[in-house]
Amino acid sequence: QVQLVESGGGLVQAGGSLRLSCAASGSAFSGYAVGWFRQAPGKEREFVATIDYSGDVTGYADSVKGRFTISRDNAKNTAYLQMNSLKPEDTAVYYCAVDTSKWATRTDSTYDYWGQGTQVTVSS
Repeated sequence: QVQLVESGGGLVQAGGSLRLSCAASGSAFSGYAVGWFRQAPGKEREFVATIDYSGDVTGYADSVKGRFTISRDNAKNTAYLQMNSLKPEDTAVYYCAVDTSKWATRTDSTYDYWGQGTQVTVSS
């Protein structure tokens, strides 16, 4: 069982930055892939970014590529999502998730554990 707790969300003006954190319980975190997803009101959940167990392989949605950076610190059992140049369309609840395989994936159905989400609101 893995418990995930997201933090770092909030209200920011367009063009601003936020860094989300995802703290995981358990010692096996370093062997798992991590993904970030988001869900805006009235929309389906969508993939944002993913990172493999080592941190060497990452992937991004086209909508955030060049603006967001996913990273992880396995010594701290924590993953991060640095979000720069935020836009109003980035407004959503952001979720981190863990895939107990090692490999980064964009498909939400492959993720085994999910956090409760953190709200990000970008004002224009």
